[in-house]
Amino acid sequence: MYVAVKGGERAIDAAHAWLADERRGDTGIAALSVAQIREQLTLAVNRVMAEGSLYDPDLSALAIKQARGDLIEAVFLIRAYRTTLPRFGASIPVDTTKMAVARRVSATFKDLPGGQILGPTFDYTHRLLDFALMAEGEAPLAAPPTPSPSPQGGGEAVLSAASATLDTQAPPSPLEGEGWSGGATSAHIPHVMSFLNRDGLIETDALGDATPPDLTREPMELPASRPLRLQALTRGDEGFILSLAYSTQRGYGRTHAFVGELRIGTVAVEMDIPELGFSIEIGEVELTECETVNQFTGSKTEPPQFTRGYGLVFGQTERKAIAMSLVDRALRWRELGEDFVGAPAQDEEFVLMHADNVQATGFLEHIKLPHYVDFQSELELIRRLRAEATGHKEAAE
Repeated sequence: MYVAVKGGERAIDAAHAWLADERRGDTGIAALSVAQIREQLTLAVNRVMAEGSLYDPDLSALAIKQARGDLIEAVFLIRAYRTTLPRFGASIPVDTTKMAVARRVSATFKDLPGGQILGPTFDYTHRLLDFALMAEGEAPLAAPPTPSPSPQGGGEAVLSAASATLDTQAPPSPLEGEGWSGGATSAHIPHVMSFLNRDGLIETDALGDATPPDLTREPMELPASRPLRLQALTRGDEGFILSLAYSTQRGYGRTHAFVGELRIGTVAVEMDIPELGFSIEIGEVELTECETVNQFTGSKTEPPQFTRGYGLVFGQTERKAIAMSLVDRALRWRELGEDFVGAPAQDEEFVLMHADNVQATGFLEHIKLPHYVDFQSELELIRRLRAEATGHKEAAE
């Protein structure tokens, strides 16, 4: 039990004023604008959108500014704002094969249709501080190289430096040149998993017609269906999901995963309009999608084959998407007929009930609020126990 704080309004108002002053910092330095945060701290903005369950880069940038860079506090602000928004309907499932891809890599197939698109990534950078960024003005960015004309003609371009294959000496894939250009491409890009599907080497996802439960409007219920688990994971704290995923790689869970495909890009969001009788596009969102290939020895009803782990997150959030796919696969042990080995990532209640950083923050930080009644009762108990122990000792002597 804790008691509400009474009085002290002047102190609280002063604390808020001090907080605003700390947020602003040195007034001799230009204030950081929301547009600057949105355009230059995009990965932080993407994380806030993903864990806040609201796709709005401007509002996420505003929340980061208001929270002084505390991303969990920014997520809290976004979720609180989200509850005030009306809901007009539900969009139809997005088709990620039609994604305008900016990055697409596979760790399982070197030569895949369309090639491997590196896109914007830290993967091949040297982790050295770039002190040039501290200069008053940055050097202008070099112009991207002009794409080469496609061998097929028609003005199309093959993969350029902005979307280069991992191995430029490798023979071109069958689809190279068919709509592939520098930067994002909107060509139809099949998933790598479909190649394994043709030979029956990987499980086929059973897509049901039932509408999945909405975690933002309904409380978590266990045992949870896979759609509900995926919702919880995509909203979960990136650090927590990352730690669980790492634990599966170190042996705390019977998974050994390869990244079948990781892709980042924008997809169209469509909505059915009953009055029109067809769906219309209402906007675009940037997504990161990861599918992992995992070993599976088979069961009484299924032959040996590969199984899947899946992650889908708002924005360019590939670390989270990969981690999510590993944890998703670890949680599927029951439906795949595997043994529970006691790993934390396999424990549905442990994972889902502790992944939410807003819920965890609220419960954690409430202990700094006044608990005077609780503490006084425990203090009296300790004093009584000590007095009884002292009395027994004196009686024994």
